[in-house]
Amino acid sequence: MKVSIVGAGLAGSEAALIIAKNGIEVDLFEMRPKVFTPAHKTDKPAELVCSNSLKSDELPTAHAILKYELMRLKSPLLQIAYKTRVPAAVALAVDRKLFSIEVLKKIQSFKNITYKIMECDKPPIENYDFTVIATGPLTSPRLTNYLVDSLGAKKFNFYDATAPIISADSIDTNTAFFADRWNKGGGDYLNCPFNKEQYDKFYNALLSADLVKAHDFENAKFFEMCLPIEVAAKRGYDVMRFSMMKPVGITNPENAKQYFAVCQLRKENANASAYNMVGFQTRMTITEQKKVFRLIPGLENAEFLRFGSIHRNSYIDSPQILSCDLSFKNMSNLFIAGQLCGNEGYTESIATGHFTALSILNRIKNSEIIEIPNSKTAIGALLKHITRTTDKFTPSNINFSLFEEKEEGVKLRKNDKKEYFCKRAKEEFEKYEKYLFSKELLF
Repeated sequence: MKVSIVGAGLAGSEAALIIAKNGIEVDLFEMRPKVFTPAHKTDKPAELVCSNSLKSDELPTAHAILKYELMRLKSPLLQIAYKTRVPAAVALAVDRKLFSIEVLKKIQSFKNITYKIMECDKPPIENYDFTVIATGPLTSPRLTNYLVDSLGAKKFNFYDATAPIISADSIDTNTAFFADRWNKGGGDYLNCPFNKEQYDKFYNALLSADLVKAHDFENAKFFEMCLPIEVAAKRGYDVMRFSMMKPVGITNPENAKQYFAVCQLRKENANASAYNMVGFQTRMTITEQKKVFRLIPGLENAEFLRFGSIHRNSYIDSPQILSCDLSFKNMSNLFIAGQLCGNEGYTESIATGHFTALSILNRIKNSEIIEIPNSKTAIGALLKHITRTTDKFTPSNINFSLFEEKEEGVKLRKNDKKEYFCKRAKEEFEKYEKYLFSKELLF
């Protein structure tokens, strides 16, 4: 048996190490330093390009429970992250240079991993039993062209524009009200209403907000297709009122009142435990998003499950293309892992890389499709989003809105909800571990 992996980023390196640890021969392809992306600066594997933080390590948070599950799986990259950790309060931050050096050492310690420096313009399928594409959000133009030609342009995306997601129980429903534009629907939208004074304050805050600096390779033409809220504000006082914040057709059913502007919130999941801020994609920093978006009436105490962003990020329409084990539906021996499959974040990329490795090993050892953990666990929730989302697919990091909602009849205080999710995830993941032991995928 022999496996090829294209891309020695977080997902590719994790997958290579897990597969090699099980005695399988691996060819790991990396184009750097022969070919660099616009963001990468070194020739080392698993380079962290945007931040040295792997997010919170403190329970009860969704990022922390994901790390817990990966450590239970003996994730080699997460073990290296803890080994190269630097002080960062409750976040798991690493020494970037040392982290990549240690990953390279780990790869080189396996005689059955061949590290090949070359650019692949298509997946190296020939002479391999399985192939993994893990080339990340800045996949090279030649491989991108192959994927676009193979999948179709409508199933390959170059940019990621996400609006913030708000925890439902942090929205003030004494201010926000349910109503659909022109009453076309069943009251599916929550509407945060502005009078002129409130709109003026919000508008001025947007004009002065600090922004995340865009990379040179993030083409400004993209914004015409999906305008950041702060760019709309800078184009004129009324631009938002005639686009993402238009009040036309929205009337408060309690008092028949109409408003100067409206921020609409749309259900993010079936159980309505989270709401998406419609049209509020942004390049504001996280600090500014907290400050500015809490000026919106009804969101004064908003708890953000995900912050908004706009950035260059190649990804495929995974629910249409991939099976639950992250293999192609029409080519079962070809897999995609990492941000290209629609996960966001460093730890999440490690998770999809690790799961892809388990999927391949299960095919080799047991000749069957692996069971995925249920969505009460962090890894299961992430995989369900990637492979089973029925609405328009956008990448996501791990957050509690992806988790399966609490069981019917369970009553929790607002402050106990996160602890409940984390406790339940640990219990459910222990069950999944037993399954992996039974399949000889965990020792």
